[in-house]
Amino acid sequence: MSAPGKRLLAVVGPTASGKSALGIAIARRLHGEIISCDSTAVYRGFDIGTDKVPAALRGGVPHHLVDVVDPTEPYSAARYMREAAAAVRRITAKDRLPVVVGGSGLYYRVLTRGLFEGPGRNPALRRVLGRLANRRGVDRLHRMLVRVDPESADRIHPHDEKRLVRALEVYVLTRRPLTEHFRETRPPLAEYDVLAFALRPDPAVTAERIARRVALQFETGLLDEVRGLLAAGVPADAHPFTGLVYRQVMEHLAGVRDEAATRALIVEENRRYARRQLIWFRKEPNLHWIDGTGETPAAVDAVLSRVAA
Repeated sequence: MSAPGKRLLAVVGPTASGKSALGIAIARRLHGEIISCDSTAVYRGFDIGTDKVPAALRGGVPHHLVDVVDPTEPYSAARYMREAAAAVRRITAKDRLPVVVGGSGLYYRVLTRGLFEGPGRNPALRRVLGRLANRRGVDRLHRMLVRVDPESADRIHPHDEKRLVRALEVYVLTRRPLTEHFRETRPPLAEYDVLAFALRPDPAVTAERIARRVALQFETGLLDEVRGLLAAGVPADAHPFTGLVYRQVMEHLAGVRDEAATRALIVEENRRYARRQLIWFRKEPNLHWIDGTGETPAAVDAVLSRVAA
């Protein structure tokens, strides 16, 4: 049982579902502060492609774990777990409500359920897997993972070589899938009651919102943002450039495809990502699902009524 008064709220869901709007609305009403749950928003300078809420639109609500590391600095789920848990406790100590908001399923899971640190890196095995990815494509690693750990394969993007290699490494070294290890971990916030809400917009609505979002990203300077980061010395192989939106833009700037095709690809990849996010969150326990987007009064009322219950 958690100590009296130790409560953590969370708003999760697929991309373009209005999580930020709902999180800010709830935090304003309940004397809260927001802890971002986004694996790319932690990086400074990566703003447009991650849809960071500008400071002027945050309604005076403090945001944590946004713009906390340089693009070349490693950032892991384990580090997120430690820093987010520390932020939760700092917010509670100020007699304010911590509100976790975002769509990174792994980050949400490690914060609320813990993380399996796993065996150490095995350089020889990683070299073998890296050579296989170079020869056969990263998709080959994903197909291998599907066979031994289908749950991890569901949540890891087929092109995310770093996480695919780690999941396969854990399986080879322990003979058990990563998801089994996750189930045996201890939560870092065991003393907290977690009240979590997941948004579930209609798929057609999600598709339309994604298309509008991508168009707005290009109109507000996404390409110039990436060019500026490169000109400032951020290396092309920096980890945040491998994420959704930025990976496709980097390919466009390298001449792989024109802008129209790049926009269309980003829209399609976002739609696929939204589906994977929903698959992930459906497997998370104790989520209260809200049908629709987060900007609606009904979504706010659904959270407030559950909080008051």
